[in-house]
Amino acid sequence: MEIRSERNDGRLSLYPEGEMTIYHAADLKPALLDALGQSDAIELDLSAVSELDTSGVQLLMLMKREAVAAGKSLALSGHSPAVLEVFELLGLGGWFGDPQVLPPNLQASARGAA
Repeated sequence: MEIRSERNDGRLSLYPEGEMTIYHAADLKPALLDALGQSDAIELDLSAVSELDTSGVQLLMLMKREAVAAGKSLALSGHSPAVLEVFELLGLGGWFGDPQVLPPNLQASARGAA
């Protein structure tokens, strides 16, 4: 799996491409955690993620937890169908505070909290 990155107005945008699965978790983890040291605001665009399993979810949760602990922001965007399917199956929209996968009645609450 490749991770392309670019800087936009002080925000580091990451674009992982391919499978975010157990087969790639060991390679992805250091690259994703290293990104936390490069910026206070990170956007993780998931539009090119073709497959996501529980190992990939664990990496995303680790990124979120580490960002919060460091006082940094992590925003998920561009959810691919594979990502949406897993997030909806596991009910992760609320955990990530992610309005793209929250039920409509909770989207307004999430926007009000932001």
